[in-house]
Amino acid sequence: MIVKGGRTNYGEPIGILMLDTKFPRIFGDIGNAETFSFPVRYKRVVGATPQRVVKEADPSLIEPFIEAAKELEQEGVSAITTSCGFLAIFQDYLADAVDIPVFTSSLIQVPLVYRMLKKNQKVGIMTASKPHLTELHFRGVGINDIPIVVYGMEHEEEFPEVFLNQKETLNVTKAEQEVVTVAQRMVRENPEIGGIVFECTNMPPFRNAVKNAVNLPVFDIVTFTYYVFDVIRK
Repeated sequence: MIVKGGRTNYGEPIGILMLDTKFPRIFGDIGNAETFSFPVRYKRVVGATPQRVVKEADPSLIEPFIEAAKELEQEGVSAITTSCGFLAIFQDYLADAVDIPVFTSSLIQVPLVYRMLKKNQKVGIMTASKPHLTELHFRGVGINDIPIVVYGMEHEEEFPEVFLNQKETLNVTKAEQEVVTVAQRMVRENPEIGGIVFECTNMPPFRNAVKNAVNLPVFDIVTFTYYVFDVIRK
């Protein structure tokens, strides 16, 4: 058997482009390596703060993200994702820049979820900030024609203060309750929802709590990453 070299390190199949953040990332968050049962490789994009990515959709970040994606590819990963679903707006740019699969956002799963539902059902999307999740993001991943309902965390207390404003401590119990409360309100006010997709990569630690509270399937960036890993692993 002959194997090919050319790199320093091996065995990290998934590369993750990280926002420049300082808030806690607990087990279940994409930014916590213990979330995964396989090795991942992180690459922080300096200056890509939640303010610039989520609130400003800053186009000047396209090039730094492209460069970071190319570096991950050169370092040997087999697929690339990101730590923020709002990077859906960069999906085409990043996918075109490298020769490996790129899935910038959990929102890419929305068409799949929709096709699993009845014709009169919709996909519920939970996001960190509804006012900032726009048609531009939906077009970026090709979901602008799919029946969706969007609810955000922007009116809660703990969740946006930590994950949007970068508070360096997290009350896990409070954040979980806020996510569950928003999910329950979304489903109660929109009973036609048949499945939920978390846009926000900080929500997966609360997936089971939401699933149990609303009795609906919940898809997020972690479930998506496991799916891609199963596809690409050798």
